Amino acid sequence: MMRAVARIDLGAVERNCAHLKSTLRDGAELCAVVKADGYGHGADGCATAALAGGATKLAVATATEAAQIGRRFQHVPLLTMGALTPEDVDVSLSAGSEVAVWRESFRRLLADRARAQGRPARVHVKHDSGMGRLGNPDPAEVLALARACDADPDLELAGIWTHLATADEPDSGFFDEQLDRFAAVADAVKAEFPSVTVHAANSAAVFRDPRSHFDMARCGVAVYGLDPFQGDPAERGLAPALSLCSYVADVKRFAPGDSAGYGQTWRAPVETWVGVLPLGYGDGVRRGLSNNGEVLVRGRRRPLVGTVSMDNVTINLGPETDVEPGDEAVLIGAQDGETILAEEIAARLGTINYEVTCGISARVPRESA
Repeated sequence: MMRAVARIDLGAVERNCAHLKSTLRDGAELCAVVKADGYGHGADGCATAALAGGATKLAVATATEAAQIGRRFQHVPLLTMGALTPEDVDVSLSAGSEVAVWRESFRRLLADRARAQGRPARVHVKHDSGMGRLGNPDPAEVLALARACDADPDLELAGIWTHLATADEPDSGFFDEQLDRFAAVADAVKAEFPSVTVHAANSAAVFRDPRSHFDMARCGVAVYGLDPFQGDPAERGLAPALSLCSYVADVKRFAPGDSAGYGQTWRAPVETWVGVLPLGYGDGVRRGLSNNGEVLVRGRRRPLVGTVSMDNVTINLGPETDVEPGDEAVLIGAQDGETILAEEIAARLGTINYEVTCGISARVPRESA
């Protein structure tokens, strides 16, 4: 019995990666994205499982993440995808990470820092094909930057890449437009530098269109068994890896009109039993689930009633109950044949499954299963 625990099925992560790898065309590589502590699942354990499932590269967003993963997986190619300060550059390069570049001034900085560290930096030139964030939108400048990277003795041109904005929106024609833009740039770079790795696909793109696979796919959310289209992961052959569990700390009888939680936002309409769980928004159970969620206890869905507080939530057990203090409570995951998916919680909150698992706080221990 634990106050709160996120149980991580590393076997599911491994199987998800094997499934993703089998989906990629023409021997494309699988890069497992383990940023944000593995989307809330624990980066180290999930990286190990992903590699066992067929991933050959890892990716993170920040220099701090690169340092963590680089220490643990020294012989695995690693890409830091995000923007880096000069100090961050030193950290990422010291970790042995490859880095993204899209601006000439940053290319020169990378070369200087790589020279100071005594080894060339491997770089991936980023084309902004329509995301409108990091990257260079000018195809001619992207090609010129690739040439400059290749000509610089302190750099190694490793990749050309982009980020797709609407891969998870099946009705969006912009996906095809972006893919066409990037393919033209990638072909030009590849014609001059045949060994460069071309990559664009995220999890959604992998399932949506094999044209996006190129030489490598960067998969994040699907690695963890979350559906990139916010539906049922099983429909994509994916198995959710995370369960969020607690226990029933107290059970009490409510008379009609008795209230639970701050603000008296819920009152018992009839005599009923109410259970108290010792976790709340301090653990990542979002306040938006107040009177707007369900919890599994003894294999049945129990409505989450009252306002979610920092350390407690309350659930309606009904007029008659067999629930007792000490019973396991499942907020995400399966129990006795019933399941609550992260996608369901995301829909209730008007957000995406990524945010649900990333939002589980550091005070919830991760336990590998």
